[in-house]
Amino acid sequence: MEKDRSSSFDPMSAPRYSELATFFRAPPAQSAEGIDIAVIGVPYDGAVTNRPGARHGPREVRNMSSMMRSIHHVTRRNPYELCEVADLGDVRFTEIYNVLTVISEIESFYSEVVRHGAVPLTAGGDHSITFPILKALAAEHPIGMIQIDAHTDTWDSFQGSRFSHGAPFRRAVEVGLLDPRRTIQIGIRGAQNTTEGWDYSIESGMRIVFMEELRDAGVDEIIREARRIVGDGPTYISFDIDGLDPAFAPGTGTPEIGGISTVEAQKLVRGFNGIDLVGADVVEVSPPFDQTGVTALAGATIMYEILCLLAESVVRRR
Repeated sequence: MEKDRSSSFDPMSAPRYSELATFFRAPPAQSAEGIDIAVIGVPYDGAVTNRPGARHGPREVRNMSSMMRSIHHVTRRNPYELCEVADLGDVRFTEIYNVLTVISEIESFYSEVVRHGAVPLTAGGDHSITFPILKALAAEHPIGMIQIDAHTDTWDSFQGSRFSHGAPFRRAVEVGLLDPRRTIQIGIRGAQNTTEGWDYSIESGMRIVFMEELRDAGVDEIIREARRIVGDGPTYISFDIDGLDPAFAPGTGTPEIGGISTVEAQKLVRGFNGIDLVGADVVEVSPPFDQTGVTALAGATIMYEILCLLAESVVRRR
């Protein structure tokens, strides 16, 4: 007779290649009820302006997240002991080619997560998905944001659409979801055909840290600046994998050389501990452009770093 493993089996201790590929081997859940941190996939890349493939990001990041273990090697803290963490699966779409319906379905999914009091941690998907996530998280009042990215994503329209992955934070400011005075964009670089995005960010009150400033000032100084900008209020982290140099993350839609290293990225994220974090995402992992899987591994590892921060935030708010 087969033994019942349900009471004693720990998936964290199983070989990394075995068992279901949930985010971080966390248990799957159908609802956010009773969950502190809900890890979610949004397999959508219908708003990209260059290379597609980010729709495959959540599946590959899940796969690579099985490489993560439980105890952080620096802090020696275990987020799974601090909080109830579960994989809520993917947002389901009924009209994947209808951008407005996609936005509505993402917002609806996350509104349920927020209603249950869970903190969402998301794997995208292209960066357009952050706008409807913010619609759910900031429905009552605007929040601050730390964005790590090669691009400001504050352009207006592209090819007739106001909802491309280059526009989510302009849209979020326009409808009062994002407080631009509590928003910092780190790692911005790359030539553009127009200064529209940079201009909007600066004129609306956002703080842009171009890559050259990060290199000259150093990671520690930019951490201090980010903490000063967002202050004590509720804050969201949005990490576009193209913020990393393509030497570390080639599998993304709009790569820009001269970017952040994985070591710098980990130091940056760890420096945000203590901020009142209400959610986060890692987006733009495009597995078809990286057969080595290193981009998905970078995405999963950054998500684990953020998971640890979110767990500490949850504990502080109890």
